[in-house]
Amino acid sequence: METAGIEKYRIDHLDCAACAARIEARIRQLEGVAYAAIDFATQTLRVQTDDMENVVAHVRAIEPSIELTPMAQLAGSETAGKAHSDYPIGRELAILCASVLFFAGALLIEYRFSDHTLAAFFLPFVMAAYFLAGWNVFAAAWRTLRRGGFFDENLLMVIATGGAMAISAYDEAVAVMLFYKVGEMLQSMAVSGSRRSIRALLDAKPDRAWLQTEEGLRQLSPEAVPVGASIVVRPGEKIPLDGKVIEGRSLVDSAALTGESVPLSVGVGDEVLAGQICQTGALTLKVVRPFASSSIAKVMTLVEDATARKAKTERFITTFARYYTPAVVVSAAAIAAIPPLLTGDAFTVWLYRALVLLVISCPCALVVSIPLGYFGGIGRASRRGILVKGANFLDSLAAVTQVVFDKTGTLTQGVFAIREVVSLNGYSRSQLLEMAAAAECRSNHPIAGAIVAAYEKSGGRIASLASAEHAEQPGRGVIATFKNRRVLVGSDTLMHQHAIAHPRCEWGATVAHIAVDGTYAGYIVIGDELKPDAAEAVLDLKKIGVEHVGMLTGDNGYVAEAVARRLRLDSFRGGLLPEDKVEALERIQRQHRGHGKMAYVGDGINDAPVIARADVGVAMGALGADAAVETADVVLMTDSPRKMAEALSIARLTRRIVWQNIVLVFVVKAIFLGFGAAGLASMWEAVFADVGTALLAVANSARIVGKRPHSTPMGV
Repeated sequence: METAGIEKYRIDHLDCAACAARIEARIRQLEGVAYAAIDFATQTLRVQTDDMENVVAHVRAIEPSIELTPMAQLAGSETAGKAHSDYPIGRELAILCASVLFFAGALLIEYRFSDHTLAAFFLPFVMAAYFLAGWNVFAAAWRTLRRGGFFDENLLMVIATGGAMAISAYDEAVAVMLFYKVGEMLQSMAVSGSRRSIRALLDAKPDRAWLQTEEGLRQLSPEAVPVGASIVVRPGEKIPLDGKVIEGRSLVDSAALTGESVPLSVGVGDEVLAGQICQTGALTLKVVRPFASSSIAKVMTLVEDATARKAKTERFITTFARYYTPAVVVSAAAIAAIPPLLTGDAFTVWLYRALVLLVISCPCALVVSIPLGYFGGIGRASRRGILVKGANFLDSLAAVTQVVFDKTGTLTQGVFAIREVVSLNGYSRSQLLEMAAAAECRSNHPIAGAIVAAYEKSGGRIASLASAEHAEQPGRGVIATFKNRRVLVGSDTLMHQHAIAHPRCEWGATVAHIAVDGTYAGYIVIGDELKPDAAEAVLDLKKIGVEHVGMLTGDNGYVAEAVARRLRLDSFRGGLLPEDKVEALERIQRQHRGHGKMAYVGDGINDAPVIARADVGVAMGALGADAAVETADVVLMTDSPRKMAEALSIARLTRRIVWQNIVLVFVVKAIFLGFGAAGLASMWEAVFADVGTALLAVANSARIVGKRPHSTPMGV
């Protein structure tokens, strides 16, 4: 049977990161399942299987309360993407308060009547406090037993506190359950906050469009509006689809897409993007792309998919927890049983120590805080207009020590203008410009656009240029037939390829050579300005410790040298075809082998091969070529190269905090496990080692959202 494609399901009532990891692992083991991933941040299951009923049955066998809803059924509904199963803080807080009151009553009775003459009152208060605080722990432990499991943090907590009750350590048993309850609440609130921050990015999706018809304005969903239709966007509304302004003028807020807070001024002829907010005036737009291909749809897809791609660190912690908890349980059993037989000590003494170890052994601090750290990093980057396609790529980005840029459209404006037209061998300036425009009018290359624009500005009409046999050679130029004459327009390489003698051009600008019927006719000098922040981008990368900043370009070597000198780059290569860029990048990688990872930043379709070859491929620009965006690991939604340094800073901050959490948890647990085995730690210290460490790790992860990345030169 042929396996189906990947389907998405929303998961309701999933509030435990450890449960999510267990469910994902169980689904992956099912026969007929080719792929499965649970995104705990957006509570989404992605699965590729030919037997979804079997998957649903196994999920409900693990956690009966979980509900799976196909995302296709939620598309366009009011509940799609909304908070559907956030932690019920009100209910849990009420239960906690009731438990605390009963526990306070029990302590008061114990204090006033130390001889326990009113034990009949004391024990009911203690048991009420205990079961109120731990009711959900008992329920989860029972589900674990029903599915044949044992090594589960909930079941361990029940055994540890139940054992304490059995040896009359009532106060400590209730206190452990209460603190565990508080820790669970705070952790769940932190996870819900992280989940809401991810959803806030997805809620930028426009939910309606005003279609302009002969009868007036008609409200439709963005998905139902066809390309070419006219829509009206009023002040304060989100732009529902990518379009070109055909009437009106306004300021638009792009923060949801790019993270930039400064509004942009747009008018007739400008292109606007879905997800931007119209601020000051109404706009009439002609739709240029369907909603599924719009910028906001791409952003939503990238953000949704990003949190499902787990980093190696996350997968290691999940695997580690599966072995760590059983190992501690076996050790606790050995501590409870063996020393009394060898030393003759009271069994209750060593049983108490074993129970302390069980409390300490809970892996929640790691299982919750590590994914939370990556959620925070991905969410923060997304709000800054930096889309990282997964936690694994966030880790790779943090290890980058060499960055190589494309030139045109990445470090330069990509907007070309004619500086000089030089005609030779009997051709006039107007003839040269006409033939060049005739050859280039079918091309969408920026240089072609500059030549055509210059021809129209001189009074020429593109409609009158009828060329035949148009053939574009990527990285070299264009060959066309115009007025029965063979016209070549292109680079120095194209002239050499056809053995056409031409002058050696050494300008620090782009040069388009023109040859007619094998005779050199002249050249056109075309300028492209550096982006205003290109020099600052290189300086920022150096400040945060990037060892090598280079540039690869298809432009001639003289232009490349001029740009590299102005930006103070460590290396550059010019005159490269797309396949040459891959070879040049591999050469730089070999030179810096063992010195960290390499990132390549580009924006064009010809950059897709080298973006794919780099350790970390980065596509720049909200309107960058689809091939580059699809191939890249990271997408910068603005045309600012400074975003690269910001992306590295966020990735490094995330990695630093994740490893701080790992070291914190291991060190604290190791210390208290030793204290517990030696009898130097009571249940109170065990609670701190478990719940306290978990809360410290979660609080540390939350710093990713609000902290300014270390050594970042720009405000973040």
